[in-house]
Amino acid sequence: MTELKRPTARTCERCGRQERWDEDAESWRVADGEVGERFCIHEWDINGTFNPVA
Repeated sequence: MTELKRPTARTCERCGRQERWDEDAESWRVADGEVGERFCIHEWDINGTFNPVA
């Protein structure tokens, strides 16, 4: 059986905002109190190197 894994962290390439996946809340949360730009149209560091197949 193939298991899919999910990303656990992401960083905006425009403002540097860092977020971590919160399992309990089932949503992304700001990491370590760093907010970045609140009104930034975030461009997450998605570059095709993450492999979701475990």
